[in-house]
Amino acid sequence: MRAVIKAVASYLPKKIEVNEATRITKKIGIFSRHIAESDECASDLAFHAAEKMFSKGLINRNSIDFVILCTQSPDFLLPTTACILQNRLGLSKKCGAFDFNLGCSGYVYGLSIAKGLIETRQATNILLLTAETYSKYIHPEDNTVRPIFGDAGTATLISAEETEIDGLSAFHFGTDGEGAKHLIVPAGASRNPAVLTPVTEEVDKYSNRRTNYHMYMNGSAIIKFAEDVVPETVSQILSKANINKEQVDYFIFHQANKFVLKHLQQKCDLLSSPFWNDVETVGNTVSCTIPLAIEALILEKDPLKLSRVMVVGFGVGLSWAGCLVDLSHMTRS
Repeated sequence: MRAVIKAVASYLPKKIEVNEATRITKKIGIFSRHIAESDECASDLAFHAAEKMFSKGLINRNSIDFVILCTQSPDFLLPTTACILQNRLGLSKKCGAFDFNLGCSGYVYGLSIAKGLIETRQATNILLLTAETYSKYIHPEDNTVRPIFGDAGTATLISAEETEIDGLSAFHFGTDGEGAKHLIVPAGASRNPAVLTPVTEEVDKYSNRRTNYHMYMNGSAIIKFAEDVVPETVSQILSKANINKEQVDYFIFHQANKFVLKHLQQKCDLLSSPFWNDVETVGNTVSCTIPLAIEALILEKDPLKLSRVMVVGFGVGLSWAGCLVDLSHMTRS
């Protein structure tokens, strides 16, 4: 019994924000992003992605026995958003449900959790959801982050398959919590609660404005972190799988931005390898970037030729994770 990816679907908010045509926009390769409405939350994006996945007709929703949501923008501090989605999606009351709070590496963590639940026979069909509304954390006058991040939701069906071939394998994880300060919303949760923490505003030398209730990102530190950990992650995955990079059918890294991806492709010596780099109309959607890329890749390539795809996530935490996924069980739709 092995866990395999059967389907991926996504939902992008209807509102589109176009970036100004500047040198920076061309460098990051992000020209527009989908932005959640003020009354549109992570659960809404995840719900629409899941309904789109169910519409494929690959599985009856009553067969889902676990729903997992990766998000850093939950609807409420409590209850768990996954529990709300179990009810809203009409899933069985015998279905397990939980959220986990992780960003750009979160999808890989979700795949690992699903693999563990299925291959220890605790679940058979898992709905792995990702949903982010980072736009709600961004000050409208902070151009260090506003042109980069978009909102999205995705749904991945992971099911048990009677096979001896691993559908999800060669996992590698890493964490450097010392770098948590480099990508953070400082106020609003328990450490600096909203009822006790006054709003403070800062304006940097480039006139970017934010408060302690908005997201701060040290871009240069994040890039340095990525170039330090991603090449080693690729090497570790190849080593665990006992293969070389030429045996990988495709590489999908977290879609941070075009510049970062090009830089990492070079650092990892993958310039001649099939490598996904497409952020133009969605931007950085955090935990949603890898499943969005998988969905798009399946529309372009024959899934039967994608039995060994490397996925690598890295970012907020600081956290990173990667693995190999077999997409040959998926069908075009």
